[in-house]
Order: sequence, then C-alpha cells, then structure tokens
Amino acid sequence: MSLYLKQIEQLIELQKVDDEIHAIRLELESAPREVEELRGRFTETSDLRTRQQDKVEHLCEQERRLGSELEDDTARLKKSKSKLMQVGNTREYHAMVREMDSLERVNRNREEEKLAIAEEVTRQKSLYEEIEANFSSLEAELAAHEAGLDERMSRARKSLDGLLVKRGQTARDVPVPVFSRYEFIRERLEHPVIVPVVAGVCSGCNIAIPPQNFIELQKGAQILSCPNCQRLMFWTEHFTPQE
Repeated sequence: MSLYLKQIEQLIELQKVDDEIHAIRLELESAPREVEELRGRFTETSDLRTRQQDKVEHLCEQERRLGSELEDDTARLKKSKSKLMQVGNTREYHAMVREMDSLERVNRNREEEKLAIAEEVTRQKSLYEEIEANFSSLEAELAAHEAGLDERMSRARKSLDGLLVKRGQTARDVPVPVFSRYEFIRERLEHPVIVPVVAGVCSGCNIAIPPQNFIELQKGAQILSCPNCQRLMFWTEHFTPQE
C-alpha cells in the first residue's frame, strides 16, 4: 500500500471516531432541548385546556341561568293564566293578556337561546375532550423524558469520554503534518473533514470538482482538498473491495 493510501486510511479512521463524537455531542445538545420543547408544548396545551374548561363552565352557567329564568317565567305565566279567569273588567283582562303574550315571546326566545347554547356546550365539551387527551399524552411523555434525561445525558457523557480517549489513540497513528492539516480544517468547517468523491462529485458540498483536480485525485500522489468546500477528499475507487 502506498504512503498516500495509508494516510488516507488513517484519516478515514480518525473521521469515523469524529463521526461518533459528533453524534454524541449532538445528542448532548438535543436531549435537553427536546425536553424543553416538550415542556413548552405541555404548558401551551395546559393553558389551552384551562381556557377551554373555563369556556365550557361559562356556557354551562349560561345554560343553567336560562333554565332557571325559563322555570320562573313559566311559573309566572301559569299564575297569570289562573288569575285571568278571575279578572273583573275588560281593560284588566287585555292588560294581562298582553303581559302573558310578552312572557311567552320572551320564553320562546329563551328556549331558542338555551337550545343554541346546549348545542355549543356539546361542541365545546367535545373539543375539551380532545385537548384533555392531548394533555394527558403530553404529560406522560414529558414525565418519561424528564425521568430519563439524566440517565441519557450521563450515558452520552460516558460514551464521549471513551471516544475522546479513542480519538487520541487514533490520532497518534496519523503523521503530525497531516493531522495538523486535518485539525486546521476541522476547527473552521462544519463536520465532516474528509469526504469521498463519487463520480467526480465531492460528497461534502455535492459539487463536481474540476476535471484537472479529479485527474490529480485519481493519481493518488498527494492529499487534496476540494476547491469548493476545502474539505480533504479521496477517490472511492482507491478503496473498492477489489483493491
């Protein structure tokens, strides 16, 4: 195996360790954020649940009030009908009839309003049940995430410690000038540092490299960087199963 291929292999092995380290660090960042986002969703749903509950209670109170008013007016109407038969003159009779007609109109309006509110109560209760189900689901999910967060973070930190040790061991196999170049790029670019070129395209930036650069890469004489993204690159054909 040529010196070039050996160094590329060493860099690929180092990149594999860095891939694992990168994944663990993303886990350490994302785990608390996931729980925090879940807390936010739970709080929003809890507030929505409270508002919906208040709305249902308000509608139910309106329904009860209308029912009570209907009962009172119905009782008044019944009394008026009983007194109507005892009226002594026409003027008083017509006055009572007008009052009874007015009460009946009010009662009809109240009946319609009560019916509309009853329908709205049914609709809002159904919405509340949906919110309640979502609330319960989020509550259980949040409890599980919160309970497992410390263990998840501890496990990730332990894995990271082991990987950092492994990285130090792997890095020792890479010649200092090559490792320094790798580290220089790693500190300035997004992960990863070394990437394969497939069919003339850099897999780091997904842009075709110039033909002359591709020819130089195929020669396998020196470690080259992508002219576009500056990542180190290697030709996949140098590492086919046949090779």
